[in-house]
Amino acid sequence: MASQFPAVATDAVLKQSDPVPEDFEEVKGIDYSKDSAYNMTAVDLILLMKNMGFQASSVSKACDIINQMRSWRGKKKLELPEHEQTGEFDDEGYQKTTIFLGYTSNLISSGLRDTLRFLVQHKMVSAIVASAGGIEEDLIKVLAPTYMGEFSLPGKGLRDKGMNRIGNLLVPNDNYCKFEEWIVPVLDKCLEEQEAAMAEAGSNGLNADSAAVWTPSKLIDRLGKEINDESSVLYWAHKNQIPVFCPALTDGSIGDMLFFHTFKASPQQLRLDIVADIRKINSMSMAALHAGMIILGGGLIKHHICNACLMRNGADYAVYINTGQEFDGSDAGARPDEAVSWGKIKADAHSVKVYADVSVVFPLMVAATFAATKP
Repeated sequence: MASQFPAVATDAVLKQSDPVPEDFEEVKGIDYSKDSAYNMTAVDLILLMKNMGFQASSVSKACDIINQMRSWRGKKKLELPEHEQTGEFDDEGYQKTTIFLGYTSNLISSGLRDTLRFLVQHKMVSAIVASAGGIEEDLIKVLAPTYMGEFSLPGKGLRDKGMNRIGNLLVPNDNYCKFEEWIVPVLDKCLEEQEAAMAEAGSNGLNADSAAVWTPSKLIDRLGKEINDESSVLYWAHKNQIPVFCPALTDGSIGDMLFFHTFKASPQQLRLDIVADIRKINSMSMAALHAGMIILGGGLIKHHICNACLMRNGADYAVYINTGQEFDGSDAGARPDEAVSWGKIKADAHSVKVYADVSVVFPLMVAATFAATKP
């Protein structure tokens, strides 16, 4: 009996596929009915997510890239000519990847701060770029806690009660009062040291202005020293000599404190040189034999690291995690391939963007990579 189906419909619906290429991988998930699925480690879970598709596969790829940037080794320092002995070396003297970590302030406000502190405490990154909130919130949390709230809490009622909301987190305004009480004496000491350096330089016939140069990274290092608390990211950055760059240091409560201090310290004012810091981070990038980027969030922190890597014609590894979309042309939403067009990521680099809330996926990723073995 002849088919009763219209030919035009069958041709459209039952169109023949081309032969499947041999390198295609089958989509697979996690079979929890198997004994091997019980009590899995983070490493096992990430491995099984590789072929799940969507962002699960991106998370798995990001972990693979992080492991690659951590494990890469070049020549031993003793084998290199003097002019090639730049970048970073491991404990055995081999060249290793310079890893730039960037994060936005909301991540320090959240409990992810403890994960970030772990990386810095154990010298797992080479340099940090943070927003102003990423500096001050780390310090403020030593002085007073942040609390859980709700996204739906109305702003007017919170304002009346002196509560500041960050998503579903609450920060009492008293925390910032405590911050002011703590930081003003530190700023006083920094200004005194600047003035003393200027006076000494002037008496020796040297340029007084250059003698008094402080940079945002130098001030941040000093704040980490002064806070002197092991729960602080900045404390460990100071202790392990990991530079923390913040090109927009005045964009937050710390900017308010610097503003108020100009009136208290008048006519002298604390001066910070951002040019010296851009030279420092760009020089780190140019000296790196291999460079990797782990960027949590978007905006200034993302672009600052990418632009530093431009100075060496691109990073060798790049992991982006944020929820930004590319349709509006924002840098936050841009995928790694856009950075390739600018020379900020190498064309043959290992790179991925994970579209996800950092607070959800990054703890899992750290558990499967940096913390897979005890430091």
